[in-house]
Amino acid sequence: MRNMLSLISNALCRITGRNVLLIDLSELASVSSGEAQIQRLPPEPPPGSDRAAELDSEPVENTTAQVVVSRSFANFTPEVTFSIKKCDVHGLEAGPPDSAVLTRDQGLGFYRSMQTIRRMELKADQLYKQKIIRGFCHLYDGQEACATGIEAAIERTDHLITAYRAHGFTYTRGVSPRAILAELTGRKGGVARGKGGSMHMYAPHFYGGNGIVGAQVPLGAGVALACQYQGNNQICVSLYGDGAANQGQLFEAFNMAALWKLPCIFVCENNRYGMGTSVERAAASAEYYKRGDYIPGLRVDGMDVLCVREATKFAADHCRSGKGPILMELQTYRYHGHSMSDPGVSYRTREEIQEVRAKNDPISMLKERMLHNNMASAEEFKNIDLEIRKEVDEAAHFATSDPEPPLDDLCNCIYHNSPPLQVRGTHPWAKLVSVSNS
Repeated sequence: MRNMLSLISNALCRITGRNVLLIDLSELASVSSGEAQIQRLPPEPPPGSDRAAELDSEPVENTTAQVVVSRSFANFTPEVTFSIKKCDVHGLEAGPPDSAVLTRDQGLGFYRSMQTIRRMELKADQLYKQKIIRGFCHLYDGQEACATGIEAAIERTDHLITAYRAHGFTYTRGVSPRAILAELTGRKGGVARGKGGSMHMYAPHFYGGNGIVGAQVPLGAGVALACQYQGNNQICVSLYGDGAANQGQLFEAFNMAALWKLPCIFVCENNRYGMGTSVERAAASAEYYKRGDYIPGLRVDGMDVLCVREATKFAADHCRSGKGPILMELQTYRYHGHSMSDPGVSYRTREEIQEVRAKNDPISMLKERMLHNNMASAEEFKNIDLEIRKEVDEAAHFATSDPEPPLDDLCNCIYHNSPPLQVRGTHPWAKLVSVSNS
């Protein structure tokens, strides 16, 4: 009976999002010495019987508190093994596993990470349309599983460099929404002190945010060379988009990394459109995971955070074992246009975007998995959403109220630990001096 009631309670909790508990009313919990003991009481005697009269005349002894069994949430499943989409492989005898173990804490952490990125990007969209954020702004909503899955599979001491769609990775590398949004609005409290903007954000072991298409890929190979040279068992993740995949400098970096067996994971975030051109119209071969030729490759479902995590673990182990570089293609999708100046519906239909949202949204996919397997409740997700909304709203308030950096600070921190440097031609009637604050 108790097992049946527990199953029904869990199902109702998932469906309604409320704390639902069905109990056998013949069971009460006697709480004593911090331990709950279940007592099964005899059924009530029929009214008018001798036993009923005895019960009415017996004094009630209040020695211990007696409470009905209750709980705040269902008894959640702590760990589940999920089947995931098998990766396509190139130049490998075997690829990542087609199953992934997810704990409840990991799942809630992934959900919080992806939902924070989503809410932060939607707030950036709002601030841009209010003309509070100016200039270039490339949003990451839709691709959250890529950043979250990669970060879950590498160490914090590993290195990462990406292109100009960088807000998500800036967050997963440890920068707060407050510092990210303040950077977007050009304020002193921004992660780059208000001087970098959308495309130039940095953190320890995170090298941006780079505005030149494809230029970060050879820089990532250089970071991997430094890891190899120092012998620290660290790796570098060097990301680029499908729009940069035809750049010549990528193939130069591939060649050098393969020759020297550099510990570098080259990652192509294929969101299907390079600016406003579909991959089918831009590339003679859209199998980007094979572009490394002599470098082994993986094609991964970039909308599933578990697929991304398992593939990145596999790739990281490959690099750390001394086998050299590996290439990953993450098949993903962006909901916004290429940048805020692109409405995103002149080269694709609104119906296409809505279909991806409905069927392959990375946040909804994870949430449904956890609800279906009793790893969390709908109310718990709702509370996380409210916490994230509050955090991002407070970050937006800071980003619009924090002062802009003063003119005297314009040329500071150009070089690391350098003496004051006069900067000519910055102002016709004043001389600015560069000072390093590092």
